[in-house]
Amino acid sequence: MTRTIGLPAETKDGERRIVLDPSAVKMLIHSGLETTVQTGAGLGSGFTDEDYRLVGARIVETTEEAWSADIVCKVKEPQPAERAYFRPGLQLFAYLHLAADAELTEALVASGVEAYAFETLTSEKGHPLLAPMSEVAGRAAAIIGAYYLGEGSGTLLGGASGVPPSRVVVIGMGVVGTMAARGARGMDAEVTGVDVHLDRLSEVHEQGIVTSTLYSNHHNVGEVISNADLVIGAALVTGARAPIVVTRDQVESMRPGSVIVDLAIDQGGCIETSHPTSLSHPTYVEAGVIHYCVTNVPGQYPRTSSKALSAAVVPRLLDLAHDPLSQRLKGSLNVSHGQIVHPAVLASLKGEYQSVID
Repeated sequence: MTRTIGLPAETKDGERRIVLDPSAVKMLIHSGLETTVQTGAGLGSGFTDEDYRLVGARIVETTEEAWSADIVCKVKEPQPAERAYFRPGLQLFAYLHLAADAELTEALVASGVEAYAFETLTSEKGHPLLAPMSEVAGRAAAIIGAYYLGEGSGTLLGGASGVPPSRVVVIGMGVVGTMAARGARGMDAEVTGVDVHLDRLSEVHEQGIVTSTLYSNHHNVGEVISNADLVIGAALVTGARAPIVVTRDQVESMRPGSVIVDLAIDQGGCIETSHPTSLSHPTYVEAGVIHYCVTNVPGQYPRTSSKALSAAVVPRLLDLAHDPLSQRLKGSLNVSHGQIVHPAVLASLKGEYQSVID
């Protein structure tokens, strides 16, 4: 029976979010769950230890104490040093992105942790725990892209009198891609939305979110990429490794000083030249193109992100504590009893982690 919830401080580079704000912790405590918060865990989002203490949380000094709870709930996947706290029967609820991380998957399987992932939880309306951070990341992508475009080719996203606007290509028109396109359009860029779903392309065009649309295939993507100033990658498959939509030769066709923001990098990235970066070292240049591939983009906006994530997570966390078989947790269980149980995660890891599937 679940009695305790632990909220450890985040340790990923530059990560300042906390998974639950004080109002959400108050809900847990009112439902009969003792909640421990590691000291300082909320400071990056503007929440003090006293804020949590006032709603009834127990403030603990060490990471070990926070991880000793029945359920550990956090924002980002456990970092290597945190794996020492894995143990049989521990329930972990967080963004995990296991399809792109065979080492973390192996550690979870070997330790007997019951691992539930925010990003694979599904409902009739989509991905309720992924959507809030996708919205933040999408909005941020346009700002980030505009900044680095100035640093690179010296181009202003919206152009000026007598100068045409920049050309932005958004790959994938889900929540994150739609928000990225809206942000770029808000700065008067010319935006092409790329997707495999014609009905979705029709919707975003009719709503004025993009200026043009393109069906996603290798030839079409290659043509539009070669003329793009900014490419935002947002192609995702639930639980699986992101598909490679933009190939290396297509990146090489871009003008020097152009920019790529790969928001699918948590799941391996949808652009062949992408590899993960951190908030302290966010970019690198390859083929003359600036690549921004930070794996926790919403961590740059911790106050907004923490409040949005908290509202989405707390009802599901209550379900996990009181009824782990609840349909409201559908699709979230990734690792259980030493096995990968999410089919998309398992399929993505074949060949990288044979010991699980042999």
